[in-house]
Amino acid sequence: MDIFEILRKVDKQRHKADKVKVLKENETWALKDIIKGSMDSNIKWKLPGGTPPYTPCEEHNYPASLHREHKQFVYFVQGQNKCESLPAYKREKLFLGMLEGIHPQDALVLIDMINKQTPKGITRPIVEEAFPGLLTD
Repeated sequence: MDIFEILRKVDKQRHKADKVKVLKENETWALKDIIKGSMDSNIKWKLPGGTPPYTPCEEHNYPASLHREHKQFVYFVQGQNKCESLPAYKREKLFLGMLEGIHPQDALVLIDMINKQTPKGITRPIVEEAFPGLLTD
């Protein structure tokens, strides 16, 4: 299941316990990285805000997955050695490549994360119950 599908499933749940259950059942590092990147104020993205100019992949034919690509987030987080040693144009090119290679709905999730927009239907108490210690701020 893609990240956007998990987040959509969480958003459809009406009760906190059900939302927590969905998050726990679908726990992956990619999902936790998206949530942490969106909600943790200690994570500062070294990318321009807003929506970058990119060409979304076709929904039925995307070569990459956010489940694998999330490992590249170290190139985008301010203060990380891999990020600081990378020139801005290379960092932005890498980010655009990621957006263009993953499912278009996951690309929107990624853009929201960079812009610090919390995924719909998820609150801090839900995250703290599902993944204790994930948010460090």
